[in-house]
Amino acid sequence: MRVILTADVDSVGKMGEITEVKDGMARNFLIPQKLAIRATPGNIKVWEQKSNIIQKREDELRTQAQGFASNLDGASVTITVKVGEENKMFGSVTSQNISDSLKEIGHEVSRKSIDLDSPIKEIGTHDIKVKLYQEVVANITVEVEGIDANGNKVEIIPEPEPVAEVEVEAQTEEETEAPEVEAAASEPEQEEASEEAEEEPKE
Repeated sequence: MRVILTADVDSVGKMGEITEVKDGMARNFLIPQKLAIRATPGNIKVWEQKSNIIQKREDELRTQAQGFASNLDGASVTITVKVGEENKMFGSVTSQNISDSLKEIGHEVSRKSIDLDSPIKEIGTHDIKVKLYQEVVANITVEVEGIDANGNKVEIIPEPEPVAEVEVEAQTEEETEAPEVEAAASEPEQEEASEEAEEEPKE
């Protein structure tokens, strides 16, 4: 059956495309779910008029999103959390927390637009993407600051650098090789001493 897709459908096509699908898929899934309509001459004509209106509306929304993205891009918010031993956070920072913080500085952003795979559970600087529309993305910075039980700001504990360990290993190898060089250098001296010992009886 030939249908007009009224929405994007995975493995089938994009909205507005006229495509051939199995009758069962059209009758049992696409048409009942309002994801497609029959591609009759009348429906094609109506859809062309409707799609022009939809495209115009999408262009307007994209332009608005791009303008908002230019204002939002580079914004930074600070969220304060309580921490315990080793700066471990009590709880986490969610997309809703970030949305609320952005609202406080004048940016109305839905939590659903904040691209956060999982809640933030570590203090420090986090770069977050905000998806405002199709292919329209703004980048923001979220500073998560920790305070201890006394209300004092805690410092981020830096990770130890492994460079020092490599230097120690290198020094150890040099020290291990040194005795072998000395031993090799002493062999000629032993040979000379033996020759002198053999010559003494001839006198």
